[in-house]
Amino acid sequence: MTTPFLFVLGLIGFGLVPMTGQDYLIGIGFTLLTWIALTQSWTILSGFAGYISLGHVVFFGIGGYFVVLTWETLPIWLSLPLASLITFSFAVVISVPVLRVRGPYFVILTFGLAEFVKYVVMAVEAHLGQFGRLLLGVPDLTSLYWLTLFLAATATLLTFFIRDSRFGQGLIAIREDEEAAQAIGIPVTRYKTLAYGLSAAIPGAIGGLMALRTSYFEPQQVFDPVVSFTILTMCIIGGSDNARGPILGAAFLTLLSELLWAKAPQLYLILLGLLLVTFVVILPNGIYGLFRRRTVQP
Repeated sequence: MTTPFLFVLGLIGFGLVPMTGQDYLIGIGFTLLTWIALTQSWTILSGFAGYISLGHVVFFGIGGYFVVLTWETLPIWLSLPLASLITFSFAVVISVPVLRVRGPYFVILTFGLAEFVKYVVMAVEAHLGQFGRLLLGVPDLTSLYWLTLFLAATATLLTFFIRDSRFGQGLIAIREDEEAAQAIGIPVTRYKTLAYGLSAAIPGAIGGLMALRTSYFEPQQVFDPVVSFTILTMCIIGGSDNARGPILGAAFLTLLSELLWAKAPQLYLILLGLLLVTFVVILPNGIYGLFRRRTVQP
């Protein structure tokens, strides 16, 4: 099946979920779409350019915090795009020092940056006398679902078009050999900065929607490093070099979580660790890579 056909088919499938009227199914769909949007965004920088980020939650948290601060002041149709613009701008600004390092140093730096921002927000909230913010009058689950579907579709289309564009091929060249890419004339710094900004934009809006979904904001929860670890795991399991991979990884782990997390959280975490090790060592191209290898004609 062609990619456009699968994309339209997926949109139709997700579009039918609210028609069921079952909050449980809509909630699962909302969660899945959230992870799809986050993993697709992560892929733009980490999957294509090879700069593995372990602090993607920082954009998720900043966007959520902005929407919470402006709730009942700005309409949601304005606060969500502004949240994306803020996280995009933040990523572009910090890209100057952050993207100077590579490999494990970049991984550690992004993780540390997310923790730093988390504790800054906690300090600000403590200074304001806020130890958790309760949001009143938030949109219903179905409305949030449609907004999340739009963001997930946008992130997927963005990842797909970047992958086959000159910009995307430049990012892949940077991943394979940054010095060689620069030597042949690829504007490495500009490409990395733009990729970092684009990878941060969608998570900003998604963080805002998640804050509205829970109706409560608490910095340690919104800036939880588990979010970054989950994004990384989903991309590794699904395959992070193609727009289809993150969808497969997000769907697989969301289903696994629904089946095991409530009844056997310890078993879920054990299986998660085993799956991560298995895919890193045996199937580095993920589920999509395995599927593609089996379907390619000899």
